[in-house]
Amino acid sequence: MELAELVARRPFPAAGLLLGLTRRCPLRCAHCSTGSDLFTREEPDSGRLERFVGSFTAENRPDVVMLTGGEPLLLPELAERLSTLARRAGSRTALLSGMFFARNRGRRGGRRGAVIPPAILRAIRSVDHFSASLDVHHEREVPRADVFRALHRIRDEGVAVSLHLTGTGASDPYLADLTRAVEQEFGGRVPCLVNEVRPFGRAAAWARPARTGPDPAAAAPCSMAAWPVVAFDGRVLACCNQDTVDRRPVPAHLDLGHIADDDWGTVRRRALESPVLRMLRTVGPTHLAARYGSGLRAGSYCDGCRALGGDEAVAAGARAVAGGAAGALLDLTAAMRGSREGAQGVVRRHGCAAYAPLVVAGGPPLPESDAGDVR
Repeated sequence: MELAELVARRPFPAAGLLLGLTRRCPLRCAHCSTGSDLFTREEPDSGRLERFVGSFTAENRPDVVMLTGGEPLLLPELAERLSTLARRAGSRTALLSGMFFARNRGRRGGRRGAVIPPAILRAIRSVDHFSASLDVHHEREVPRADVFRALHRIRDEGVAVSLHLTGTGASDPYLADLTRAVEQEFGGRVPCLVNEVRPFGRAAAWARPARTGPDPAAAAPCSMAAWPVVAFDGRVLACCNQDTVDRRPVPAHLDLGHIADDDWGTVRRRALESPVLRMLRTVGPTHLAARYGSGLRAGSYCDGCRALGGDEAVAAGARAVAGGAAGALLDLTAAMRGSREGAQGVVRRHGCAAYAPLVVAGGPPLPESDAGDVR
């Protein structure tokens, strides 16, 4: 499974599932959205995770399961078991790693002979796609050359790979340098998903805020309310915004249940049939609040969404417009519109737009004028 295929499924409700295996991570990156470290042992019960993924059936399953953290490869045996369970039902799995295991190991084996611990290599072989995080903060923990060596080894194992890169924006000279280095190292065969650092987790104190929110009169659909997220305490949410994932109690309209009590079929049904979630995916929270809410809300796009949970006027308006079969059709139409430009369109809306072409493997390299000229 290539990166572009995975990203292109992002607008489709319940087409994917995000599983946070653990908040622990041996790295201390300054921008970590989850504020992870090696000593914070916050993670779902592994047995419950396996039962939840084991509830997938061939007829009712996510297309893609994304294993994340923290660092999911601190639990390689669990990652392998979950991937195997998902594959039995027909789901494909992807795993995102900070590459702690590559640090200094590749140098003993040469450019393409990186040494990967056996349990971690088995976990990587079990997934359909492997993504490595790399940016200026990760490079302070794991050198770029070590990450590249490990990716060569993983590609030699027959696993599709990609890089998740972050920077400060299209004009960031670091991103320009890094994407050129990736092109030189892999010849366009390793795609990149490029995002901008947002003020979440450790970056909350220094990263710039998200773009100015949309005009309340305009529809601004939220594709991030499409894939259920299993948080580190086993709670399942309809949103991947980290501030929301960590918030307790969960805003009622974003709460899809808990893996201790609910199976995938129940979570999927709630995600697909909720009129409020359908409206978030169709017009977005700002428009929804302006049209039906009991009062305008200050704050960001995501703040406004979280505040909708206790607004009965919004719930009633959503039921009137997005209930039943008509609401399901609205939801599907929004997903189709969101996927019209494929993976590149998704990145243009939600990532670093200037680097959107890199999400497709084998595309032409970006011209200097499109990707930050550092001359």
